[in-house]
Amino acid sequence: MAENTNDIKPIMTTKEVAEYLNIHPLTVNKYAREGKIPAFKIGTDWRFHKNYIENWIKEKVTHNVAGKERRKNSPAVLNP
Repeated sequence: MAENTNDIKPIMTTKEVAEYLNIHPLTVNKYAREGKIPAFKIGTDWRFHKNYIENWIKEKVTHNVAGKERRKNSPAVLNP
C-alpha cells in the first residue's frame, strides 16, 4: 500500500526518496552524487529534506511545462 505523503518524515533516506519518486535507490544516489537532486551526507549515507525534494519536483514540472510551451510556440525549422 502506498504511503500517505503526510506520513513521510522531514528527513528522508535514499530508500524513502526512491519509493517516493518511484525510482531505483541507486539512481537516487547517482543524482545526489552528481548534484542533480538536493541532498546532504551524514557520514557515508545520503539524506534528503522532504521540502527540498518537493520543491525540486515542482521546479522540474515547471521547467518541463515551460519547455513544452516554448517548443509549441517556436517556428518549425525544416532541414533541406
